[in-house]
Amino acid sequence: MATPYAKKEPLPAAPKTPEEFLARAREAMDAGGGWTFAVKGKEGLVLQGQGSAASYTSTVRRTQDPEALHSTGTIVSKGAGKPEEVFVVRGVGYVKEGGVGAGWKKGPVSDPDIANKVEDPVDALEAFGGYAKGAGGVQLVKADGEVRLQAHVAARPLADVKDRPVVEKAVRELEPTLAQLRKSGVTAGESQILLDHVDEVLVLDAKTFRITSHRFECGFLIPYQGRTITYSQDVREENRGVFDGDIRLPAGVR
Repeated sequence: MATPYAKKEPLPAAPKTPEEFLARAREAMDAGGGWTFAVKGKEGLVLQGQGSAASYTSTVRRTQDPEALHSTGTIVSKGAGKPEEVFVVRGVGYVKEGGVGAGWKKGPVSDPDIANKVEDPVDALEAFGGYAKGAGGVQLVKADGEVRLQAHVAARPLADVKDRPVVEKAVRELEPTLAQLRKSGVTAGESQILLDHVDEVLVLDAKTFRITSHRFECGFLIPYQGRTITYSQDVREENRGVFDGDIRLPAGVR
């Protein structure tokens, strides 16, 4: 009697489009349970060669089920460092800037003040899904064991591209600085501000489809009294491996 052979499940088709790679990446990141990322960022303003800058470093831990995030880092501005801690639990963000005794600011992650404090590389999967459907799309590059998904907008008047999702993200990052500039007499409106560039790159491992890194970079040119203020931001996130712990709010924080 012939021995029956178990029927083999067909292998999934190799992804080809940005949307297919993003779907595989979501599956891979969900399967990992939790992840640790190293984050470095810098932000600067320059006017006629004179400027100010701030930098940021943090460790981000992110769980998938339940979805939660915890980051601990340091902001350095004018030579002084200030600790920052961020939680995201059940769609609510909690931010504390400063050491012992500093209070927590709480709000939905849809609040721009909270959203600008949350660095979540896994959320880039959702963002790139939106970019792929919108104007400009997403460029796909495969090389050296990596898959790079890239969203790029070149220099042009902000008013011409303000509705593109990747530009909307850049504008959200600019807004706190722009609000401070307005207090100093800068009156340039949306029709006068120029987008210098926006570049966002999501890198996946070509075999596992896990996120290996994420980078967001943008720049704006803001006219002021016949001169130009240059605003820039550059944030880089690197996957440091699986995180198998739990994320819980500190006692007394609700």
